[in-house]
Amino acid sequence: MKDVQLKFDSNGLIPAIVQDAASKQVLTLAYMNEESLKKTIESGETWFYSRSRQELWHKGETSGNTQTVQSISFDCDQDALVVQVNPKGPACHNGTSTCFAEKLYEAETPAAKADVSFLYELENIIAEREQQRPEGSYTTYLFEKGVDKILKKVGEESAEVIIAAKNRDHDELQWESADLIFHLLVLLKEQNLPFSDVLVALKQRHEAKK
Repeated sequence: MKDVQLKFDSNGLIPAIVQDAASKQVLTLAYMNEESLKKTIESGETWFYSRSRQELWHKGETSGNTQTVQSISFDCDQDALVVQVNPKGPACHNGTSTCFAEKLYEAETPAAKADVSFLYELENIIAEREQQRPEGSYTTYLFEKGVDKILKKVGEESAEVIIAAKNRDHDELQWESADLIFHLLVLLKEQNLPFSDVLVALKQRHEAKK
């Protein structure tokens, strides 16, 4: 562990904001003491201190929804942590990907509601559809038809993007690009390839050219 003087509170605890390393979505707010922080660093998976049970707990020990730690940062006052993780399943005991699923306020502008993190939200929705196969869902239809149908749709949407671009039609290009990205995410799920792995390849390619 880096030699820093973290400031634990009077109960020996420090708040730990757990964040998805890929999507940057905040997953939960938990607390650590010195022992759980040490176990987290040594094991590479998150350990916390339960204030209600007054004991250490290993995230995912019973559910299997563990969190592999990518980095731990501390703030300028050294009294709070941000733990970036790769989650293996839902972070919340309610079965949602984040404990912050309910919104108290949200700006009404489309730009405020749509940022890159929605790609990961959409990826999670597609994964749920693939597992649960709800009746009447288009995504269910694609998974049930199989990889050939999904590949056909990716090809069709790629062609539509090309046509929209040739037509210089920005509205059409916007919608056809959205269709292409959706079907590409379905294909990645069918192939069990996380979208974050694609981003890793992009970043590695970018850094190799520096």
